[in-house]
Amino acid sequence: MAENTLITPDNIVYQKPALLNDTHMHYCPGCSHGVVHKLIAEVIEEMGATDKTVGVSPVGCAVFAYNYVDIDWQEAAHGRAPALATAIKRLWPDRIVFTYQGDGDLACIGTAETIHALNRGENIAIIFINNAIYGMTGGQMAPTTLMGMKTSTCPYGRQADLHGFPLKITEIAATLEGTCYVTRQSVHSVAAIRRAKRAIRQAFDNSLNRRGSSLVEIVSTCSSGWKMTPQQANEWMEQHMFDFYHVGDLKNTITNAQQ
Repeated sequence: MAENTLITPDNIVYQKPALLNDTHMHYCPGCSHGVVHKLIAEVIEEMGATDKTVGVSPVGCAVFAYNYVDIDWQEAAHGRAPALATAIKRLWPDRIVFTYQGDGDLACIGTAETIHALNRGENIAIIFINNAIYGMTGGQMAPTTLMGMKTSTCPYGRQADLHGFPLKITEIAATLEGTCYVTRQSVHSVAAIRRAKRAIRQAFDNSLNRRGSSLVEIVSTCSSGWKMTPQQANEWMEQHMFDFYHVGDLKNTITNAQQ
């Protein structure tokens, strides 16, 4: 754009979502959380649902999510976000209610809350950030840690006979009667970001219209926990995580019903 070009609403190509606060993010460089926060803010803004959305974040890297997206938030105990979201949605059925959880929180500490909320078909959306590691607490092995992957608590790599197998919580969710939409996406490229945004929009629309439970998994990086640069982490994710955590829709009863 020329130096003296006047910027007007007619020639703005992109701008920061109005719902993103001017707050310095605490996430590590290259972390996927910041991108997903932006997508959530954009979706809520585009839906005109700023005053009709409640987010629930538990303990984990995203514990301070309320600092970044300017909507109503509730804090939950570790792993208990789906239980709290259930209560909020039942009390305020006209709201979009979503949880924002990491893999250690959702797939380990909160396994029971996650499975039972989804199985009941609670009208909530769950945003599930899967970076295959406990990011905030020091890089320990998570239920989603890949076979052979090294962490601070399995320094020689995950072994089946010692640690068990990685848990595909999203595949489990797709088998439950209460889920209407289950998908796995990523945010490592522009095309992937666009697909992830569409998935979040679908999940929020399902919550608003009380169609059942939605789960949106985002396969993510943790450059600090993986001890890599952001670029190396993205490359490692593409080379290793996508082979095990296949990206795409696993279940969409809404689309199928409309066809």
